[in-house]
Amino acid sequence: PVFAGMKGSAIENFSCVIYNVSLMNCTWQAGRDAPEDTQYFLYWQYSRYDDAMECELYIKDENDRNMGCRFQNVTIQTAVDAYFLVNGSSNESLIQFYDKYIKLYEIEILTAPLNVTVNCIRDSSGCIITWQQPLTSHQKKGKCFEYEVRIQNK
Repeated sequence: PVFAGMKGSAIENFSCVIYNVSLMNCTWQAGRDAPEDTQYFLYWQYSRYDDAMECELYIKDENDRNMGCRFQNVTIQTAVDAYFLVNGSSNESLIQFYDKYIKLYEIEILTAPLNVTVNCIRDSSGCIITWQQPLTSHQKKGKCFEYEVRIQNK
């Protein structure tokens, strides 16, 4: 069967976030019914045509169990879903795997816009505010940015 392994042994609450332009963190919790000796391993690939890569830097809990992963030099190549797979091993039983497709641009936390300037003319009621788009992991920076300006003190 597709989901071979002990029921309730797959990881739970899997999530990833991209921050500081090229860093990605993924975290999860152990399956509620997973044996205590269960160790988890994360693999991911940009698309089905790329090679799967195992996590290089695991985040471990106090029992030395892998509970997350840090990635460096992540770039969002296309709008294609990236594929994530977490499987596990235990001496007690087979562990169910967990997999998920994620659009990387949806999990990126953008930096603030760059070089924000405000020029107000004393005798006029107007101000000109300019900025540059934030740094991003996207290789193809499209025109998908929207901005909101909040003026608190006139």
